Amino acid sequence: MVVKTNLDHVSQDSLKEINPTGVLVLEDGTFFYGYGFGYEGIATGEVCFNTSMTGYQEIITDPSYADQIINFTFPHIGNVGTNEEDNESNKVWTKGVIFNTDITSPSNYRSIKNLDVWLKKNKIVGIAGIDTRKLTNYIRDYGAPKGTLEFTSSKKHDVKKLKKITKGWSGLLDLDLASKVSCSKPYKWNSLKTWNKKNGYLKNKKKKYKIVAIDYGIKKNILRCFSDLHCEVIIVPAETSSQKILNKKPDGIFLSNGPGDPAATGKYAIPIIKQLIKSKLPIFGICLGHQILSLALGAKTSKMHLGHRGANHPVKNLKTKKVEITSQNHGFKVEKNSIPNNVNITHISLFDKSVEGIELKNKPIFSVQYHPEASPGPQDSKYLFNKFINYISKEKKYAKKKRS
Repeated sequence: MVVKTNLDHVSQDSLKEINPTGVLVLEDGTFFYGYGFGYEGIATGEVCFNTSMTGYQEIITDPSYADQIINFTFPHIGNVGTNEEDNESNKVWTKGVIFNTDITSPSNYRSIKNLDVWLKKNKIVGIAGIDTRKLTNYIRDYGAPKGTLEFTSSKKHDVKKLKKITKGWSGLLDLDLASKVSCSKPYKWNSLKTWNKKNGYLKNKKKKYKIVAIDYGIKKNILRCFSDLHCEVIIVPAETSSQKILNKKPDGIFLSNGPGDPAATGKYAIPIIKQLIKSKLPIFGICLGHQILSLALGAKTSKMHLGHRGANHPVKNLKTKKVEITSQNHGFKVEKNSIPNNVNITHISLFDKSVEGIELKNKPIFSVQYHPEASPGPQDSKYLFNKFINYISKEKKYAKKKRS
């Protein structure tokens, strides 16, 4: 059953007749009825949609989705179940999920737990049976709205109360979430490489380069990509001072992905990154890391109408003229006209021409808006990790030559 209407035109008596176990209420009073699954409760966040056809577990466990409710456009979710290997973080920060149809029974040799059971365990509220295409069109036309999901087996929903809860939430604009999802103390990555079908996760035993990664909500597959390239990675909290980072004597510094408004995050991050830029060490940023680096260089960011989320976004490399199909998840962007003269734009979105990559003209510092580590998604852009390591290798050789 699906109902979408405005609260002001429906009596509470008529609502009682049609209430199933789940409801999604948007900030303007529009609401959708469906069937609840996962964790029984209430969740409020920004409602966005993701167009990926695979990798729902990786998407849900991406910390960049903190305080968001994900509307999956692909109708068959749950068909590969869940496992212990595909989580992108140790804690799930996503507020809720929306599916078109009931969770598909798992049929995959790696599955150890049904998605519904996994969602219950991680306290993620879900709703199915709604017209996800209609909701996606709503987001496309009106932008990503604030919304509240409720799943209750009693089938009793106080929809006006849920609307009030929705309107009372601050939203993502001006919201710092990086400090919320970041690690509480430094730690070393366990050196696992990216997964392969034959061996699963193998360990990197060769520590040729030392990377310090600033954790704004880092995905595990980024760390695995560094392990593939013989890196030792030390992850530090988002508010770690530049001096403490430099005291670890890194060969390069990585600025991770993460959730929230980059400008709000930048209140503490920008001074740190400005000092790190002065160190002349190679720096590489992804997603939120790209936005914060841009802010530190003098650019500005703004909230997008609906954001980019999916594993099928075309990006043009302005240097090579090649088009890369990329995995993306962001709701903010760097304003093109605000980028200073000492910075080159290296990549643009072919959907809306927004900035997807930058690089300093005179230093080994660069960043991209999208996710070259994929998980899920295509791996057209994985070369960017090699680019970072090449910068590090050149700097190490130069420093060695200078000493001799």
